Order: sequence, then structure tokens, then C-alpha cells
Amino acid sequence: MQRKIQIVAVGKVKYAWINAGIQEYLKRLPGMEVVEIKDSGRKTEWSEVQSYVKSRDRLIVLTERGSCLSSEQFAESLAQWGQDCNLVFAIGSADGIAPSLEQAADRRLALSPMTFTHDMARLLLIEQIYRAINILNHGNYHK
Repeated sequence: MQRKIQIVAVGKVKYAWINAGIQEYLKRLPGMEVVEIKDSGRKTEWSEVQSYVKSRDRLIVLTERGSCLSSEQFAESLAQWGQDCNLVFAIGSADGIAPSLEQAADRRLALSPMTFTHDMARLLLIEQIYRAINILNHGNYHK
């Protein structure tokens, strides 16, 4: 996968152990970037995230109203979604994703029917991106 994958997340990670996990996966994913934006409220969330989304990027938001995919389905989707563009994943604040941001998204993704903290969602998304890339490259990590 030569395309760029970026995560734009509202707020900072609060727990060192979650941040350590995120940093471990980022070491394994050269070129992947995580951008933290200030939690200025849901009214300005879309304009904040929008500044990181270029015209040819595909925006994928995490929301409980999104599609739940298996790891294999996510890998296939990642390959399909990013064929000719960069991927920008957006994780909203602890209050959820702003409606304007969700409406602007190219895709909506749910990590699970369960609810996770916003920090855990960031770690789980990065791990699943790593797993998906491994699946696409026929690696052993996902087995």
C-alpha cells in the first residue's frame, strides 16, 4: 500500500498505556500519521477536520452508525477505498462524531456494536489498519 493513511482525532490520548500501544503500531506503519485536533465542540469539528482532507482524499468517519466489518472485509475495503487516493479516518470527540462531519464522509465505519472510549477507538483502529495491511501483504500477524 503506497497511499497515505491519516487519522484525525479530536482530543489527546489520556492514558499512557494506550498511547504506548498507538506508538508501537505507528512504528510498524511507516508513513501513517495521527493528527490530534483540539476539542472545540461539535459545531466546529467538521471545519477542523476538513483542513486535513484534500480534494482527492477519501474521508472515513468512525461512528456507531457505520458498517461493522470483519478484519478480512476491512482489508478488502481498505484496498478498494484507497485505490486512487489517500485515506483520512476521523474519530470524533467523546460526545461522538458531529453530524456535519458524518454527512460529509465518504464512508462510515463502526469498530464494533459495542461502545469504546475515544482513546480505545484510536488504538483499535490503528491495530486494525495494521492487521488489514498485513492481510493484504499475506503476512502472518492476523493468523
